[in-house]
Amino acid sequence: MGRLFGTDGVRGLANGALTAELALDLSVAAAHVLADRGEFAGHRPRAVVGRDTRISGQFLEAAVVAGLASAGVDVLLLGVLPTPGVAHLTDRLGVDLGVMLSASHNPMPDNGIKFLARGGKKLDDAIEAQIEQRMREEWQRPTGGAVGRVTTYDAAVDDYAAHLVSTVARPLSGLRVVLDCAEGAASVVGPKALRDAGAEVVAIHADPDGLNINDNCGSTHLESLRAAVLQHGADAGFALDGDSDRCLAVDHEGNVVDGDQILAILALALRDEGRLVKDTVVATVMSNLGFVNALKDNGIGVRQTKVGDRYVLEAMRVSGYNLGGEQSGHVILSDHATTGDGILTALKVLERMASTGESLASLAGVMTRLPQVLVNVPGVDKARADEDFVLAAAVAEEEAALGETGRILLRPSGTEPLVRVMVEAPTVEQARDVADRLAAVVLEQLALDPV
Repeated sequence: MGRLFGTDGVRGLANGALTAELALDLSVAAAHVLADRGEFAGHRPRAVVGRDTRISGQFLEAAVVAGLASAGVDVLLLGVLPTPGVAHLTDRLGVDLGVMLSASHNPMPDNGIKFLARGGKKLDDAIEAQIEQRMREEWQRPTGGAVGRVTTYDAAVDDYAAHLVSTVARPLSGLRVVLDCAEGAASVVGPKALRDAGAEVVAIHADPDGLNINDNCGSTHLESLRAAVLQHGADAGFALDGDSDRCLAVDHEGNVVDGDQILAILALALRDEGRLVKDTVVATVMSNLGFVNALKDNGIGVRQTKVGDRYVLEAMRVSGYNLGGEQSGHVILSDHATTGDGILTALKVLERMASTGESLASLAGVMTRLPQVLVNVPGVDKARADEDFVLAAAVAEEEAALGETGRILLRPSGTEPLVRVMVEAPTVEQARDVADRLAAVVLEQLALDPV
């Protein structure tokens, strides 16, 4: 059996690769691993379980709860709640682990299982490996009163919304906002939190039916958000994904504000408040060069990591930074959350607008995005991408021609037999030309032998 855990939990086609049996076995193993680490010592172990709106979350929730309770874990059912909400309540309620059932921005037929350790923190690779190793092992099953109890925690939405509102230092009155909830986990708590913070909220795609999550809406489909912002004369619009751990924005003119621009806005806000740790932001190698240059011009450093919010989180934890994120809209504000939180991100951007009196368009203008072109080259031996001298020479030649006006990144895919060629340059045409030339070299040098 190959490795089950990916970069963000276990994910796959619900009732295909991701079955009820697998969910149950994973939950039992997770309970055993955490118990072996001593986190359950001296008390009855407890867990919280939340899910997004996918209809498959119902049977997967039942399987996860069965696994945990059969291992002697008391379970609090949170119902439909965003991933960061589950993380928050894992910490606030002092439970031993949290479980979130979601495939984030993936299409409805997929689902996933994310485990959170005490404090609402994501599990590291070593713990995930232990969970996989202990699946389906022989174990002494508790009986009688030693089995777990299952209780519904009805205050989940209110508790999480109150936490979000508590992070905002001034009311957001006077701001009209469109919030695209992606027919997902934030469909109730997202509009509630923004309204409770004082904003006037127009909620769209907030009527989930179990089948429509992420369907032409949310952070991967911004068209309807842009239209709604213009229709309602809103000051800004924010789009969440299915489990609300990411957020992208649209200004009052309908222009997209991406994760890099949001990070830049929040970095300056924290810097001005004297709260940006070490005057540094953590981002990934995919962040636009315009973002890096803008922060540098404002005296803020950028620590770059591999692509993936788990790598951003790791760098933040190791060095104590309190702001990080990705171009895709994962923004981590570790003063208030242990993971990316789309609603929190929207609130903090609105807070910056309220405190400065500036429009979102004006705030986002702190950086100018360089045109960026990404070309995927399939059918190649990605393992040789870093070793081929001809390819390295071609990259060096193109980099020399761009100088400080652009950037090139070749990155093997983590899940597919392809290499991604990303180029930033002063114009789209120049970026496209460079990317196409390098893609041709990748294909020529790394092509797989025909079967």
